[in-house]
Amino acid sequence: MQRRYKFLCLIDNEIRSESGDCIWHIGEWQSVRDNELIICENGFHCSRTCYQAFTYVQGEILAQVEVSGASIVNDDKEAWQKMRLVRVWRWQKHDSVALSIFAAELVLENFEKMYPDDKRPRAAIDAARRWLAAPTEENAESARSAAMAAESAAMAAESAWAAEWSTAMAGEWSTARAARSAEWSAWSAWSAESAWAAEWSAAMAGDEIIEKISRWMDERVAVLAEYEEK
Repeated sequence: MQRRYKFLCLIDNEIRSESGDCIWHIGEWQSVRDNELIICENGFHCSRTCYQAFTYVQGEILAQVEVSGASIVNDDKEAWQKMRLVRVWRWQKHDSVALSIFAAELVLENFEKMYPDDKRPRAAIDAARRWLAAPTEENAESARSAAMAAESAAMAAESAWAAEWSTAMAGEWSTARAARSAEWSAWSAWSAESAWAAEWSAAMAGDEIIEKISRWMDERVAVLAEYEEK
């Protein structure tokens, strides 16, 4: 079976689709009532990688799924007539924070090459790492302050980039994205919306290193806590 993944929500100890009223049980097939599949509208959706699935839904449940029947297959998203959950894991706040840190660190050097004396993005990543090691309210508040400081650094880099729209300013845009990624890294440790912040941190890293982030998420599955249905 070729592996496919989807993120789902955990509500009142039930696995639910983010859209619609489908309640999932491990090993139980689900079928769409209307056979006309439409991406993002009708059908059971999944992706070939964890990262692709995460860009669409940032839920508390990651599932490996088996699919059957009619399908529509796009580059990063698929819709199927039938689907069932094969293996299920919990995706928790610390997983999102770890993802944010990894993504931000991949691009931090872009910022520090141009602004070697500005340590605000690095401080934001360090604040997120401290929360990951010790998720206290104090460390969460420290991450919030660091995120705001990194946002200021990102805004300054964005302003410099916008001042002269040209190929020569591409470096400035790269630094702005790096600072934003660091900002979201710290934000993920502070905010209740950690999964959403983690997805933005990964997106800010840039297309050229999305493959590294995708591999990281694939490897992360090995350490996720398995979900046990009650």
